[in-house]
Amino acid sequence: MQDTSLYRAWAEVDTAAMRHNLALVRRVLPSHKQMAIIKAEAYGHGITGVAKALDNEEIEFFGVATPSEAQKVSDAGCSTCPFILGPCFPAEREMIVQNGWRAALSSIEEAEHFNSLGRLYGKKVNLHISVDTGMGRAGLLPGNVPILADKLASYDHLNIEGVFSHLSAAADDISFTHRQIRSYEQSVAVLRERMDLPYRHLCSSSGVFNYNAPSTNMVRLGRILYGYSPMPSPHNRELQPTLTLYSRVTLLRTLPDNHGVSYNHTYVTTGPTKVATIGIGFGDGYLHYLSNTGARVYLNGSYCPVLGRVTMDQIMVDVSHMDKVQPGDIAEILGPNVPWEELTARAKTIPSNVITSITGRVPRVYKG
Repeated sequence: MQDTSLYRAWAEVDTAAMRHNLALVRRVLPSHKQMAIIKAEAYGHGITGVAKALDNEEIEFFGVATPSEAQKVSDAGCSTCPFILGPCFPAEREMIVQNGWRAALSSIEEAEHFNSLGRLYGKKVNLHISVDTGMGRAGLLPGNVPILADKLASYDHLNIEGVFSHLSAAADDISFTHRQIRSYEQSVAVLRERMDLPYRHLCSSSGVFNYNAPSTNMVRLGRILYGYSPMPSPHNRELQPTLTLYSRVTLLRTLPDNHGVSYNHTYVTTGPTKVATIGIGFGDGYLHYLSNTGARVYLNGSYCPVLGRVTMDQIMVDVSHMDKVQPGDIAEILGPNVPWEELTARAKTIPSNVITSITGRVPRVYKG
């Protein structure tokens, strides 16, 4: 493992825990294939490192958001095929066809363009039809699925190998989610009358343990792969966290009574206060929204509250209750003692926002 002695802040990524979470999903859904979602730097874990760690795990696809993310997978030498989940600009489609990546199909116009590119390069273009069952973000409306299906018969350079949709409120609106499932099933039935569909996927992490779509044979694993399930389930307790974010004490001082801490003095000491400055801030991904919320770090076996506003490069914490603290001591910022759920609640956001905010200047250190 890398030497972290010179790092101000770093994220330790447990790839063994990641593989454990993948194995759990496979045990619960033994008949389903998997797409590992590694977009947004693999939810803050580092796209290249995670792709390399999972490349030999017999995953069908690596789910990415853009062709540039797909290129990172290819540049890493991975054999697992990238799947671009959202719509692509016309100029990006040529890159997709040339590299043999998978892409989502949301319109007849896209189908026509991909087919012409396939003819130009003498290649079959593998696509998955995206159906908008209620997300309102991309995909064909269900009523347009038969129209596209009939048109596709004339496109000789396309191979429609899958169909998918996305649940928009799985954790919050069970009734609507079941309506989405029914809509998806109806679209799949229409398409399967006309073509073979080796890949059929609907559930992402919020639905994996909680919903069943009879026609599906693949699931998309994002947050669950990284140890967090958005919905209650008996299986959640078996998930293992995969990332711990650390930083170091850079300075230790005692401030006098009535002394402001950080910008605008939103916190003022009420007596002599021993304050440790820690080398992480919102420039590293520690959200500014955590300012003055009761956020805390775990330092030398003790919780220490964050004082005042989070700055770009540093935070200040109260260590008055501690006898032994010195520069260089390691603080857990996010991890087993300061979990995603805690930071999510304090920042009034969602877990994915917390974890994907970790920036590129934070080194990722892989173990396992």
